[in-house]
Amino acid sequence: MTHQENKDDSIGADTVLLDVAGSSSVQQQIVRIRRIGKRLFAVAGCFVSIADITAGMAEPGRSMESIEAAFVDGLPIPQTLQVISDTRLDPCLSHHPLVLGAPYIRFCAAQPIMDAHNDVIGSVCLIDYAPRTFSQEDAVLLADLASLFERELRLNSASAAQSDLIKKNRNLRRESLTDPLVGAWNRVAITRSLSAEMVNCRQAQKPLSMVFVDLDHFKTVNEEHGRSSGDTLLLKVVSRLRSCIRPHDALGRYDGDQFMVILPGASHLVSLAVAERMRLAIMAHPEVIGAAKLQLTVSAGTVSTDTFPAASPEELIDHAEKALASAKKTGRNCVIQAIPVSC
Repeated sequence: MTHQENKDDSIGADTVLLDVAGSSSVQQQIVRIRRIGKRLFAVAGCFVSIADITAGMAEPGRSMESIEAAFVDGLPIPQTLQVISDTRLDPCLSHHPLVLGAPYIRFCAAQPIMDAHNDVIGSVCLIDYAPRTFSQEDAVLLADLASLFERELRLNSASAAQSDLIKKNRNLRRESLTDPLVGAWNRVAITRSLSAEMVNCRQAQKPLSMVFVDLDHFKTVNEEHGRSSGDTLLLKVVSRLRSCIRPHDALGRYDGDQFMVILPGASHLVSLAVAERMRLAIMAHPEVIGAAKLQLTVSAGTVSTDTFPAASPEELIDHAEKALASAKKTGRNCVIQAIPVSC
């Protein structure tokens, strides 16, 4: 049984309790329980002890409190209320060094603490330096004190379980929006991001640009070297594309070997520069598959709201796709910017 110090508390019942025991709420409750117990019963000390916790969690030192805690740590976990009115008369404690010598502990009473499954996980323990009787009313009050702590544990356990569920749901949602191969946003996520960023940029009166990037002749790579090699190349391409954009820009796999890049706050001139940087970054790193050396290139189409101020997200995508198609027709390995017909 291990004493729970004010600054370092853990619950050794189940995983959830272990998680919540270190919370400030439980720590504060332990402090309150100890304070109430000491004043309510007019004893030298009141301790909250929890089972199955690694020894040595109490703060080091030889203060009176640490000595009392050491005594409590050595007591067996009670299954029911245990009262020892005079430790000198108890066969198990009469020879204890803290009973025979300073600080001469003469009384102790322990009420078990139960978890949500009614399993005993620890106790609330009172100690004093003089023998004393423990009435039925005292027993009821100590049980009430233990119940207060049990309630706090269960509330925190429920809160921890809810937080864990929320975290899992968030992770599942993120997985549903992430391309499993390259780790970038998938088509659903990147198009949602485009719509949201367009709203944000319009409210901030800033432009937004988008780049469509397509690997040239990637179908041939898959056919000649296998899909596994193609997948490996896609991972490398995504890494290089990421290196060319800012942390708050968004990159998503739109379709096969085609990627969408969203550049909030970027003008059409900036988008051209970013797309060109991406093109050079891919071309600068030839890939080797077996004995073959591949010179990868990309084609890109860009569009910006400073040239299409009234465009919807769907219209921006359409303009960017047309610009990309023009880049491919031009001979690939180039960047084409979407321009309004009137220009």
